[in-house]
Amino acid sequence: MVDTMHLGKASGLPASPELAVLDFPVNPRPSTDYLVRFAVPEFTSLCPVTGQPDFAHLVIDYAPAATIIESKSLKLWLGSFRNHAGFHEDVTVGIGQRLVTEMAPKWLRIGGYWYPRGGIPIDVFWQSGEIPGGLWVPDQGVAGYRGRG
Repeated sequence: MVDTMHLGKASGLPASPELAVLDFPVNPRPSTDYLVRFAVPEFTSLCPVTGQPDFAHLVIDYAPAATIIESKSLKLWLGSFRNHAGFHEDVTVGIGQRLVTEMAPKWLRIGGYWYPRGGIPIDVFWQSGEIPGGLWVPDQGVAGYRGRG
C-alpha cells in the first residue's frame, strides 16, 4: 500500500484550496498511455463580487505519467472551493494548472461547465498541451446549457 495522507484515514475538509494536500500515488501502468476522467457534477465556489455560490459541472481528463491522483484527496480539495471566492475562469484554469504542476501528467484538460448567474452560463476550458499521439480522448459528454426548454 502506498503511504498517503488521506486514503484509509479520517480526513476533514481543508479550510481553503491553498491548504489542501493532494496525494499522488505511483502510476501502476507507467508504460501505457491511458486516460483517466473525473466528473464532478456538483462543484461549488463563491462569486468574488457577491459572495453567492456558483455551481459547475467539472470534467477533468488526464493521461498519467509517473503518478496518478488519489481520488479522496481530489474530492477534499475540490470540496474546499465551497469557501473560495474566484471568477469561473480563475477557478477552472487554476485547478488544471495545480494538477499539472504537482502531478506532472503527460496531458491534462479540464472543462468547467458553469451554471448561469445573471442569465449567462460561462463554460471554461483549459488543457496542458497537445494530446499525446494515439490517446483515445472521448467527448466530455456535458451538453451546453439550454435552460428549461
